[in-house]
Amino acid sequence: MIKKIIIYILLTLSAFLLFAPILYAISASMMTPQEIFSGALIPSSPSLEAYSQAVNRVPILQFLFNSFVVSFIVMLGQLVVCSLAAYAFVFIPFKGRNFLFFVFLSTMLIPWEATVIPNYLTILNLGWMNTYQGLTLPFFALAFGVFLLRQHFLTIPRDIFESAQMDGCSRFRFYWSFVLPLSKSTLSALGIYGFLTTWNMYLWPLLVTSNNDVRTVQIGLKMMIAQESSTNWNMVMAAVVLILLPTLLLLFFGLKYIRKGLLAGALKG
Repeated sequence: MIKKIIIYILLTLSAFLLFAPILYAISASMMTPQEIFSGALIPSSPSLEAYSQAVNRVPILQFLFNSFVVSFIVMLGQLVVCSLAAYAFVFIPFKGRNFLFFVFLSTMLIPWEATVIPNYLTILNLGWMNTYQGLTLPFFALAFGVFLLRQHFLTIPRDIFESAQMDGCSRFRFYWSFVLPLSKSTLSALGIYGFLTTWNMYLWPLLVTSNNDVRTVQIGLKMMIAQESSTNWNMVMAAVVLILLPTLLLLFFGLKYIRKGLLAGALKG
């Protein structure tokens, strides 16, 4: 019993330490600039005025909408491309299948920064600057996603596939009616991972956008810090809280799916 209490105390302390920066951001967003500069931790008279100022000073709602659209499109694109590629690597026999998979997997060793210039030139030549397709298309093919789904597809009994083939089920129908419904947890984990990583992206949106109509929220936050960091940190913190809110909600409700999805194919080689 005592051991259990100690474990809970340590877990609570660890959670508090990890969550402390977010708690301070929420608290600072309700302070005055003078209280922040004096080192206060709790506002003397909490106010939400900084939130209305943050919304009015830069088009933060437009940036939030753009981030949501871009993250949602990338999430859907990754689910479609990665699931089809993983399905081919598991259920469609062809010469050099394993070799091609390991070649594809080896692209995980290439730093993303090494692909920035080729991707940028491709988007530029296609005339996709300041467009949603320019922001999203380079991220549809994800080696980690193919690997994750392939490992889970390997756990689906081969007998189901062979029985479906004997009953005249086409490959695409088997993919749609059997493989996808049996992989909900892994698909959910990949979708949440893709959404969160895209939401937090900064460098690529900065390179391929130059107007506020398609810029994402990370660019908007940087604009606000550049304009207001010397005087209005409460406004900056209010913008940070607005940006964090969707990701925190998604992480809170989707954590169990991430855990189940990552563990689903962990034991199959």
